[in-house]
Amino acid sequence: MIKRIPILLFIFAIIYIYFKDETFTNKNITVGASIPQTGIIKAWGDSVTAGANSYFKYTNEKNILSDKKIDFLIYDDKYEPELAIDNAEKLVFKDKAFALFGFVGTPTVKSVLPLLYDEDIPFFGAFTGASFLRNSNNKNFVNFRSSYEEEIEAIVEHLQKDEGIERIAVFYQNDDYGEEGYISLINSLKKRKLSLVAEGSYKRNTLSINHAFNEIKDASPQAIVMVGAYKTNSLFIKKAKENENLKDTIFCNLSFGDANEMIKELKKQKTNTNNLLFSQVVPNYTNTNIPAIKEYQTLMKKYYPNQELGFISLEAFLSAKVLVNAIKRIKGDITREKLLSSLKNTPHNTLEGFNLKFKNTQLLNKIYLFHYKNSTFEKIEN
Repeated sequence: MIKRIPILLFIFAIIYIYFKDETFTNKNITVGASIPQTGIIKAWGDSVTAGANSYFKYTNEKNILSDKKIDFLIYDDKYEPELAIDNAEKLVFKDKAFALFGFVGTPTVKSVLPLLYDEDIPFFGAFTGASFLRNSNNKNFVNFRSSYEEEIEAIVEHLQKDEGIERIAVFYQNDDYGEEGYISLINSLKKRKLSLVAEGSYKRNTLSINHAFNEIKDASPQAIVMVGAYKTNSLFIKKAKENENLKDTIFCNLSFGDANEMIKELKKQKTNTNNLLFSQVVPNYTNTNIPAIKEYQTLMKKYYPNQELGFISLEAFLSAKVLVNAIKRIKGDITREKLLSSLKNTPHNTLEGFNLKFKNTQLLNKIYLFHYKNSTFEKIEN
C-alpha cells in the first residue's frame, strides 16, 4: 500500500492540474469578439466596436483595473457562421482570450456553441435574444439583454391591447434568428387565440424580398412583425408603402433590426417613416436623465466623435461597463470561474439609473417600445 502512495499522489496532482481553473496573470486581459466588420450589417459591428471600446479605452486610460489593461480583440465574421467558428477558435486557442464578449447574431452564436460547451469559457453580452442562450444549465453564458420572446410578447400585447390589432403577419430571416422570432410570435398569438394571417421569409445576408412580399401583401395585415436585418427590413417597408394593401400597416421591428440604421436607410430611399414600431432592450440613447446614458454620450464623443449615437452602441457600452466592473470585483487570482460568479452577482446599481438583477440568465430584464415620430424615437408608456 505504501508503494502505491506516490502513484496516487501523482494521479491526484494530474486531476488537480486538469480541473483547476486557469489563472490569468498577464497585464493585458484579452476580451475577444467575432462581429460583422464588413458585409450587409457592417453598421452593427461598427456600433458594437465604438460602444464597447469607448468604455474599454476609458478603463485603460483611468486605470480602473489598476495595473491591468483590457485588450479588446475583434475578428470579422461578415455575419457568417463558418467565419464565426474560425474566429472563436482563434480567440480561444491562439489568443488565449479570458472571455468572449459581444458576439453578434443568432446563427453565428449558435455555430460556436460546441466550442463554448467544450472549453467552458465565459460568454457574456451576446447581441442576440436567442432561447438557447437562456438555458440555466449553461453556467458559462451570461446575457445582458432580454430575449426575443420577451420583445415579441411586448409587441403583440401592445398591438392587441393598445391598437386593437389582431391581423398580424411576419416577415423573417430564413435562419436560426428568424426561426426564434417566428416561433415566439406563433406562441404569443396562440396565447391570445390568434394565428398569423400571412408569412414570408428571405435568405440571410441578401436583399431578396420579392417572394416574401408576394406571400404577405394580399392578406392585408394590420401589422407585420419583422425579424430581419436593417437593410432588408427597410427595403421591404419601402416596397410595402407603395402598395395599396399595406400603406397603413404598422411595421414592428425587433432590436436586432437596428432602428437607427433602418431610419437612415428609409430616409435615403425617400420613404416615409410613419407607422413604425420598435422594440428595444435599452432605453432611448438620448435620455441623459439616466446617468449611465449621460456617461455613454460623453465617452462616445471623446473616443468615437464621428460615430453616431444609437441603441446598439449604447447596449455595447453598458455591457462593457458591467464586464469591467465584474473583473474589478474579483478578489485574488483572476480566473474565469470567478468572472462568471462576479457577473452573476453584479450589484443592482452598477449602471446608475438602471436596476440590474441576474434572472433567467439575464441582467437587464426589460423591454422598451418606441414609435418613430417627428424625427425622434418616442417611448410608448406602459
